[in-house]
Amino acid sequence: MALKAASDLRPQEQNSLLYSILIPAYNEENNIRPTIESVAKTLRREQIPFEILVVNDNSADSTAQTVLEVQREYPEVRMVHNVRPGGLGRAIRFGLQHYRGEAVAIVMADQSDDPEDVARCYRKMEEGYDCAFGSRFMAGSSVTDYPAMKLVFNRLGNTLIRLMFLTRHNDLTNAFKCYRRHVIDGISPLHACHFNITIEMSLSALIRRYSIAVFPIRWSGRNWGVSNLRIWVMGRRYICTLLKIWFERLLILDDLMADMDSRGAR
Repeated sequence: MALKAASDLRPQEQNSLLYSILIPAYNEENNIRPTIESVAKTLRREQIPFEILVVNDNSADSTAQTVLEVQREYPEVRMVHNVRPGGLGRAIRFGLQHYRGEAVAIVMADQSDDPEDVARCYRKMEEGYDCAFGSRFMAGSSVTDYPAMKLVFNRLGNTLIRLMFLTRHNDLTNAFKCYRRHVIDGISPLHACHFNITIEMSLSALIRRYSIAVFPIRWSGRNWGVSNLRIWVMGRRYICTLLKIWFERLLILDDLMADMDSRGAR
């Protein structure tokens, strides 16, 4: 699935892009080491040039100290400290001010994202796509330990998004996605402060007609700690972001595209 014809894509020489892995982390002392190690080992094996940028989001546990320990073995790891107030969206926005790569993937610190899929995102960038979106709900995907209530809200929310934006993409709320640097520049500034940044980024790229590769992924629920996503609390934020971008698409898409052209962000 893509939003540009294959002839419009510009394949990249293999392993020539610097790949940034942005990991926001809040109180993930037991998850952050295995997350970093598994991603780093996979990318090293694939000979992909990379950096792992951990954004410590005001953690009150030993997350930051653990990252410093891991850095001794993996010099590709860097850490920056988000300022208060925290929140997933703010942490990702802060990280996007500091990454160095030509493409950046958002990876959760709770081991829910498969390192093999992180490498697959990079290969999609090499094929010439602007973005790579992992989907948990398409043929070939695998999902384990997804809380039942969250799953219901996820499918309802994604169905609403598909109808509003007339798209076949069925997992736009998933944080695990990869963007080229010019896409991040094109959809900035971002404003979401919490989990609603997932749809702010994906929908902003979608309405600007960047080329998007979608592929099935393996996803598993966290086995330590507690998710910070609260459905009822976050609902109003998702709705606000959803309506904002829908109205942008409906009323001022021509202005958004003109801005992209003027910045050379297409």
